[in-house]
Amino acid sequence: MRILVDENVPLAEAFFGELGEVTRQPGREMTAASVRDHDALVVRSITPVNAALVAGSRLKFVGTCTIGTDHVELAALREQGIGFANAPGCNAEAVVDYVLSSLLLLCERDGEDLFAKTVGIVGAGNVGGRLAARLAALGISHLICDPPRAEAEGDAGFVALDTLIARADVICLHTPLVAAGAHATRHLLDRQRIASLTPGTVLLNAGRGDCLDGGALNERLARDADLRCVLDVWEHEPGIDEALYARVDLATPHIAGHSVDGKLRGTEMIYQALSRQLGLPARQSLARLTPAPWLPRLVLDAATPRDDALRLCARACYDPRRDAMGLERYRRRLGMAQGFDAYRRDYPVRREFQTLEVALTAAAPELAAALRGFGFCVTTLTE
Repeated sequence: MRILVDENVPLAEAFFGELGEVTRQPGREMTAASVRDHDALVVRSITPVNAALVAGSRLKFVGTCTIGTDHVELAALREQGIGFANAPGCNAEAVVDYVLSSLLLLCERDGEDLFAKTVGIVGAGNVGGRLAARLAALGISHLICDPPRAEAEGDAGFVALDTLIARADVICLHTPLVAAGAHATRHLLDRQRIASLTPGTVLLNAGRGDCLDGGALNERLARDADLRCVLDVWEHEPGIDEALYARVDLATPHIAGHSVDGKLRGTEMIYQALSRQLGLPARQSLARLTPAPWLPRLVLDAATPRDDALRLCARACYDPRRDAMGLERYRRRLGMAQGFDAYRRDYPVRREFQTLEVALTAAAPELAAALRGFGFCVTTLTE
């Protein structure tokens, strides 16, 4: 069996090697010619898997090590009799870590209290649902807009998008890209809605770039510069709008979910799916292959102020400024499009909040609750 794998899928040889011959290729360079003689294809979100890519191939399986599937033409796979799997939830914890780290950073810079904000979550699936759970654990007010869920579950607990825009201090986009239909999300934040945003609103997009009208956002920032923006996803990746890039507060190259832990979960989930299709037992496991974190434990005095403790622990695991500076460094050296992809390819090791044990020197219930709410494992030295 021949398996073609995106070059950025970690531990592909360790997981898939027992199933066949593994070949790696950059995801944006995959073509019908390179796919044709392979039995299985393992991609990430940057590879459009469509009828043209799979036509005439001997593929029997396509797996994407991502939550989203908008880059995969599922009908084309069905027509060709090609099995498919994605990895729902694989990197959701990492994206929530990114959101909370970014909001902590902006609040510190601007002298504001994150716990006093109302956070609007647009899209409450794998990522948005986990973000809502952490905010609830922290006691941070939040609103949820998810029309498909509201239709299925009832309106209780959900608000309309325009209501959320009017009431939220922070707006976080976590929707899939849906091109058409009753719940289309392309340019969900369109020119009119961007114009309606209250000055000072924090706008964070870690979902899909096309869900936000980047041109309209750039025009507003050029005219008024009265929004605070964190963008991890963009229209036209990797050749993103450099004028918009220069105007946002924090710009990163579609890496919100790029923790080691999240990427390895994605690899394992697709390996398990391929093994099932082949009728084989899954002999490899994430527990056996995941490396130990470089920083497994931090000890904090129980009297540490809450916000100082959160900033210290969050940045010990992940500081989004590293990725903003990394993208800028690569952009200067290689240009935007090439630098965008090169930084993703060379992405540094990053671990999730849940891999860090925070040991408090004594019982401190309020501090422990805040740390747990953020996602850390909390113990006390007297335990």
